[in-house]
Amino acid sequence: MILQGILGLGAILLIAYIFSEARAAISWKRTMIGLGIHFSLAIILLKIPIFKEFFLLLNQVVFLLEQATTAGTSFVFGYLGGGEPPFTVQQPQQLFILAFKALPLLLVMSALSAVLYYYRILPVVVQFFSWLLEKSLHISGTVGLGAAANAFMGMVEAPLLIRPYLSKMSRDEIFAVMVAGMSTIAGTMMVLYANILSSRIPEAMGHILTASLLNVISALIIALIIVPQPAYARTEKVILPKFASSAMDAIVTGTTDGVKLLINIIAMLIVLVALVNLVNQILQLLPPLYEQPITLQRIFGLIMAPLTFLMGIPYNEIFTAGSLMGTKVILNELIAYVDLANLPENALQPKSRLIMMYAMCGFANIGSLGIMIGGMTAMVPEKRDELVSLGIKSIFAGVLATCFTATIVGLILSF
Repeated sequence: MILQGILGLGAILLIAYIFSEARAAISWKRTMIGLGIHFSLAIILLKIPIFKEFFLLLNQVVFLLEQATTAGTSFVFGYLGGGEPPFTVQQPQQLFILAFKALPLLLVMSALSAVLYYYRILPVVVQFFSWLLEKSLHISGTVGLGAAANAFMGMVEAPLLIRPYLSKMSRDEIFAVMVAGMSTIAGTMMVLYANILSSRIPEAMGHILTASLLNVISALIIALIIVPQPAYARTEKVILPKFASSAMDAIVTGTTDGVKLLINIIAMLIVLVALVNLVNQILQLLPPLYEQPITLQRIFGLIMAPLTFLMGIPYNEIFTAGSLMGTKVILNELIAYVDLANLPENALQPKSRLIMMYAMCGFANIGSLGIMIGGMTAMVPEKRDELVSLGIKSIFAGVLATCFTATIVGLILSF
């Protein structure tokens, strides 16, 4: 397993090198520094007992947030939202309705995140992480802040923090911010995914948070190879903007943003699941392969299986893992996480489940690309052509980045 993981790290870096725009300009010193930081932070977060206790505490926070959200959903939706049903329930699992029970958690988290931002708690954490990235990897202040913010905020919300500077940013700097957006997930989504995975993966919230933090570093490592940028000797001070005038204004703004996100996710889930089902029905017209019908999931499993093997997944599990990875890239990570949670117990061993949770912890998919390009184009219209030209490349780099983190986590867990 250790040799498999080392081979995987080398292969992912080699793939990034092959697709680099300027191989001669790559700073391997920065790559090694980034790799050292990544390994060190991963070991600290995964192996030091105090952080394991912190992860357990985070899971308790998720439970409290879930209870609070259920109080609201049961008041509005009754038993559909988690309230007491007015009849005898034979199969309790059938009462779990994603749209009424789990997704409303996004509204609570969106409002809570806005309040944390208003009271400058979130900005302090983001700026500290940004400072560490700037000093260690010698990236500009705008890239450092934009990348760090992506560990806690969405791929459109994070660039908003550096909106006044976007027009002056170079192609390589914009690419780094885009890849960071594709390699991480927003804080609003973390709690939802942790809630979905908690029954299968212990300390799910801690691992989701760790994945998003580590993916920022791996995103910069991969981005600096594919589109190299010069080292910055000094960086400008970036001032974070204010988005609310009071705590109540923050709650209202956060809730309004959460409603948009909630409706968008519900609509995307309906459409994407329907399209996958439609394609699978068409594929069933083809002759079975090894006495099993051909489906998109099986096709994805074949295509992505080699990548999952490089991450440290055992050979007998790579097609199941590849199917999850394909679902994440073609559809989105929410559907992939739901599929992971619903897998039979013997489909993946616990370590493989954990590796896949890290590998899928990012927004790198086709749907997210449209959201990112649309949002950033609205902020800086003059960069539209540049953003579009970097779009597919940012998805590719984002997938490599999350897989890079998953490989390192798999290596650490082998000791």
